[in-house]
Amino acid sequence: MRIMELLTDDPHPPGETVGDPGPEPAAASRVRVLLASAFSPLVTGYAAVATVLALVALTAGRTAFSGTGVLLAAGPGWLAAHQVRLGIGGHPLGVLPLLPTLGVLALAARTASGAARRLGCRSFGDAVPVLIAISGAHAVFGLVIALCAQGSPVTANPLVAFAVPGLLAAAAAGAGITRSCGLPDVVADRLDPLALRGLRAGALGLAVLAACGAAVFTVATGLSWPAVAGTYEPGLGTSAGLFLLSLLYLPNAVTAAMSFVTGPGFSIGPLTVGVFGYRGGAVPAVPLLGGLPEHHAAWWPALLVLPAATGALVGWSLRRVAADPAQRIRAVAVAGAVVALGCVLLGTLAGGRLGDGPFDPVSVPVGVASVVAFCWIVIPGSFVAFFAGEHEPPAPPPEALEDNEAFQDAEAVDAEEASEAVEELEASEASEEDEAEPDEDAEFEAEADAELGLEEPAEEAPEPDEAVTGGTETCGDVEPGEGDR
Repeated sequence: MRIMELLTDDPHPPGETVGDPGPEPAAASRVRVLLASAFSPLVTGYAAVATVLALVALTAGRTAFSGTGVLLAAGPGWLAAHQVRLGIGGHPLGVLPLLPTLGVLALAARTASGAARRLGCRSFGDAVPVLIAISGAHAVFGLVIALCAQGSPVTANPLVAFAVPGLLAAAAAGAGITRSCGLPDVVADRLDPLALRGLRAGALGLAVLAACGAAVFTVATGLSWPAVAGTYEPGLGTSAGLFLLSLLYLPNAVTAAMSFVTGPGFSIGPLTVGVFGYRGGAVPAVPLLGGLPEHHAAWWPALLVLPAATGALVGWSLRRVAADPAQRIRAVAVAGAVVALGCVLLGTLAGGRLGDGPFDPVSVPVGVASVVAFCWIVIPGSFVAFFAGEHEPPAPPPEALEDNEAFQDAEAVDAEEASEAVEELEASEASEEDEAEPDEDAEFEAEADAELGLEEPAEEAPEPDEAVTGGTETCGDVEPGEGDR
């Protein structure tokens, strides 16, 4: 019986699955999450670039499709998506599409946010390892691609390929971590709520300006649709390639249109397009540029109402941030700085070198565009925020109220109490004047009598002895007068 009990005894407690290794250690789980956050954006981004290149190769006519060639070409494409300048046959290519860049940044931000939630990070400091893992993986991967591309027709500077993807990934991952865990403690302690409202209003202003640029670009493309349709070629593959190229560079065109709406404009080689000026030149035959005008129009300055309305909208959104008008204007200035910085970043990324041909370079005057955008936000925004917001009531005008104890606190004074206090003060002054008038009249009469000699002599009081003697003589024997005799 003892042997049967030993053979049938279950070493595992009830409810436990046989072969279950138990809960995974916390350190191993943490490492697994960090590795997934580091490599998943790389794999996903590289696969997306390879898919786009495969579609182009499949639809293009008279082109042999090669899976190995597509995978090798996806490396420089990944660098281009991260705004790394390339060299094609010795010619520089710096005008890189912004749409893939926005996609990889959104992917890195979402990955960082999810990793921070899975690790249970409650502050920005707890999620710093996620930031380091994502940015470090992007930097190393860019360096590997640049080193492997040495000697090929498409090259990249290894140092730039290491720094730029790492910085972009760090910025995107930081934004994702901030969304999940909040601002860093150092920034949160130094950033007052008024500046935070200004940052949000600046993001709103930048988005509205971009929407204005997109609207102008759409209208111009629609009005010039025959010219746009003429850029497509009969072949399906070539037309699909041109359409895909235009789609990838669509944010670049919107950025140029935004610069045009605000005033400075843009240039493609010798072609310069601005609200107040125009200089013609050749342009690439792509559908994206089919809506470019051929000459200046006199009504173009009317488009400046769009950035002015954007500044007024920013000021209207900040009209209630503070009771003091000066504080509201300060918030508008913060919003203007955010818009100016956004114009610098977008203008820098949207332009660049385009080989050594007649269309080089493509540029947006970022310095002038940022200053002009700042003015478009601050000037109308400050005007609206100042007059549309609250204003403190003026102080009571009578200076006499300062000496009254009832009006020591000017904010607690109302109109009725102020009028009663003024009446009491005037009545007290009138009574003092009435009391002082008799004394002044008496002094004046006394001085007049003294000058005219009309003063009455003062009566001298008789001495005691003389009064008694006089009285005795009068009462003694008095000789009668002659009339009495």
